[in-house]
Amino acid sequence: MSTIFDTKANPAKAYTSFAVLAVVLVLFPFVAANFGNSWVRIIDFALLYIMLALGLNIVVGFAGLLDLGYIAFYAVGAYLAAIFGSQQFAVILESFVNNYPVVGNFLMTVFGPEIAQNGIHLSVWVIVPFAAATAGLFGALLGAPTLKLRGDYLAIVTLGFGEIIRIFMNNMNSPINFTNGPQGINMIDPIHIFGVSLAGKEGEHAILHFGGFSMPSVNAYYFLFLALCIAVVIVTTRLQHSRLGRAWVAIREDEIAAKAMGINTRNIKLLAFSMGASFGGVSGAMFASFQGFVSPESFSLMESIVILAMVVLGGIGHIPGVILGAVLLAALPEVLRHVVEPVQMMLFGKIWIEVEVLRQLLYGLTMVVVMLNRPAGLWPAPKHEDRITKTNEAAA
Repeated sequence: MSTIFDTKANPAKAYTSFAVLAVVLVLFPFVAANFGNSWVRIIDFALLYIMLALGLNIVVGFAGLLDLGYIAFYAVGAYLAAIFGSQQFAVILESFVNNYPVVGNFLMTVFGPEIAQNGIHLSVWVIVPFAAATAGLFGALLGAPTLKLRGDYLAIVTLGFGEIIRIFMNNMNSPINFTNGPQGINMIDPIHIFGVSLAGKEGEHAILHFGGFSMPSVNAYYFLFLALCIAVVIVTTRLQHSRLGRAWVAIREDEIAAKAMGINTRNIKLLAFSMGASFGGVSGAMFASFQGFVSPESFSLMESIVILAMVVLGGIGHIPGVILGAVLLAALPEVLRHVVEPVQMMLFGKIWIEVEVLRQLLYGLTMVVVMLNRPAGLWPAPKHEDRITKTNEAAA
């Protein structure tokens, strides 16, 4: 299975596999739409989780740094998109005027009456790099005090960081209303590309018209998220096979030996946190624009654990495995939601266990069974990707 997409071992087979996969990915939303747009929406969220899992894979899979607060960077990207893509910035200016009149009046003068009334509505082309850079900065802030920590201690610190960010988002509504507290921020602008809203026009049932072609809004977001996922896969693949990627693997295998070989472990770890966090920021910005609403409940500790489970279940450190794990864990609960009740009716003639309870039970049981039978993951990394092979050892 590991040679399906290996262009070095078997180029013809690999390129054929890529071609087949491309056709499947392009046709999927149109086929799935026949069973309802909800299935396309499920895969839209799965694509967002793929971006998150690939970002966490840099920290956990490549560098071997256990991060339980990764959802914080997702939250940073989402709230940036919400503040700069909705009325919220006008609310922030009003809070400054009411509580700190001098500062508020100065900001009103700087930004002008129009922004003070309607807020800032930045383009997605501005918000995405801004979210990536800001989340990367937060990643460095998290990494800086944890440079000497590993294992359980690092996990506890990152867990605390994730909870701090969530609590901040929940309480930053007074005296200056930055996040609107537990009520969250709504009416976030949908993504516009070349002047076309991916949410479609009002009154047209979320149908996007582009020239003489039309498609449901969820399909348009699917292709955008798919393009971003492909870009993230290309970047992470290039990173994995670069000098930086090999330095991360060296730190993961033996940090003391890596330091003895001249690797600046401090800077390399900070880069791992920052680069992983930047992907989380991009995914968060996409989530806010797609959902149109963000609140602190979307960024709980459970979300961080689920993303970590995607990385471990798929195959830690292996990009195709991480993608597989993200798709399965994002889609499996929704598939079970539609399957559990009909199966019970077919077998027993009535519902014995509530759908939600049984769905979560089967979801957890599936992960336990997979980990017991395949502890390296469903699609583990081939050894030649991250350590010296026997042939190389013999040659040495």
